[in-house]
Amino acid sequence: MTAAVPVPAHPGDADVSRPLPAERVIWLTAAEALARLVEGEVRIEGQFVHGSNDTFLGCLDGAEGGPSLHVVYKPRRGEQPLWDFPGGTLARRELAAFVLSEALGWSLAPPTVLRRGPLGGGMVQLFIPHDPALHFLALPDPDRAAVGRLAVFDVIANNADRKSGHVLIDPTGRLWAIDHGLTFHVAPKLRTVIWDAAGDPLPVDVTDDVRRVAAALADRHSDLRRAMLGLLTADEVGATIHRAKAILKAGRLPEPDPNVRHIPWPPV
Repeated sequence: MTAAVPVPAHPGDADVSRPLPAERVIWLTAAEALARLVEGEVRIEGQFVHGSNDTFLGCLDGAEGGPSLHVVYKPRRGEQPLWDFPGGTLARRELAAFVLSEALGWSLAPPTVLRRGPLGGGMVQLFIPHDPALHFLALPDPDRAAVGRLAVFDVIANNADRKSGHVLIDPTGRLWAIDHGLTFHVAPKLRTVIWDAAGDPLPVDVTDDVRRVAAALADRHSDLRRAMLGLLTADEVGATIHRAKAILKAGRLPEPDPNVRHIPWPPV
């Protein structure tokens, strides 16, 4: 289950345009965060304008004087049609990425749920306070182990859109991964700016986690398989198993293929 997640200690600290000092952050457990995400009404406070799909900054009021939570809300009706991904499925793919991250035990994606909001059903995800200027390519010395796990995660999830701005660093220096709508396609579509670890051998602990998840996905009686089949097609789950087994067989992260587009546009 997700490690503790940071939220602003005071409503006035939730300005998304500036960094938040660590001393102005409080922590929620994963269970607390997920429980809060499904409660109360989502109030829209703003819109993120640098994306192709409608994405809003929302707020969930705290109960009994507790902290308000800022969330990212992506209604299904705001998803733009794509030629290669079925319509109305991006919110479910976002949740599937969270489920995969949790199953691996890596806690890369913020707590995420599917629920209704003011513009209809969609994805609601805990907003992670961060410095908007510190996206992945601007990080001076990111944790190599964390970067390696994120690269493996993107291979298994077949992430077609790992832009630099889709990697955040919270006030404690921990990396978080967001924007997972373009994932889990059956055809190879890996496009990412994270090629730093290309060719690196998989650490033993990473190998163990991937092997465990691949086995659970293939087990018809596992909770993980049932959860993923509620979000993806059977073919997409099968392709996820295949990618997990392929990286285990290779024993290392893949190199970029020079014959296909392997970096998203724009990269940030």
